[in-house]
Amino acid sequence: MYLIGDIGNTDIKICLFNNNLKLVKKVRLKTILLNKNYLSKNLQFIKKYKSKIIKVLISSVVPVAYKNIKMFIEKSIKIKCIELKKLKLNNLLKIKVNKKQIGSDRLANAISVIDKKRNFIVIDFGTATNFDVVIKDNYIGGIIAPGVNLSLSTLSDKASLIPKIKLEKINRIIGKNTTSAIRAGFYHGYSGLIDNIIKTIIKQTGKSFKIILTGGYSYLFKSTIKRKTIIKKDLTIYGVLKVAVTLIKWKKN
Repeated sequence: MYLIGDIGNTDIKICLFNNNLKLVKKVRLKTILLNKNYLSKNLQFIKKYKSKIIKVLISSVVPVAYKNIKMFIEKSIKIKCIELKKLKLNNLLKIKVNKKQIGSDRLANAISVIDKKRNFIVIDFGTATNFDVVIKDNYIGGIIAPGVNLSLSTLSDKASLIPKIKLEKINRIIGKNTTSAIRAGFYHGYSGLIDNIIKTIIKQTGKSFKIILTGGYSYLFKSTIKRKTIIKKDLTIYGVLKVAVTLIKWKKN
């Protein structure tokens, strides 16, 4: 079995897959709540499978959270926990930028989509809105824009008369009150940002791309993007799983 993790700034996903790569268990944690008791309560299930787990691989952009989870897992099931970015990935993905400057989640997303024949733009709606560009099996770089929820929270925190709201689809561009005005600004504003970045990537590379969406706001913005898109849930997790399976194959060979 494979124990796979994705540690983000907001959420943590820990997933258990069987040898047929079917999802057995998925746990979502809040990064801000992470402590020993919280881990013990929510990850107790891994002890049940400790004799069956053959690989533990985690993508992380929060070093402190990774350290705590690594310690808990290794103490609980006596298997070494590895962070994705520490691996040499060139046989899977040719990285054309400084690897130290790329988050593990972005590498996992890129590895998840590569097929050596097509080109991809991966848009991940997380704490930041990431655009990553993969040309065949080459990761050539990306764009980091402010995340939707982060921007909404910052606006509310810094402006005393701005309420906290949940972003929803809104067709009207002109708001009739503060809430609808904010929704219009963020919904149509981010729609324009996404389309313009995709357009510029295509123009500057001279390539055609398959566009993959993942993360919390994928479903909200899919209908606003002018080009055809595909939503792939838990893309990061499946990228990490792909690496874990590959490592086992290499070991056997």
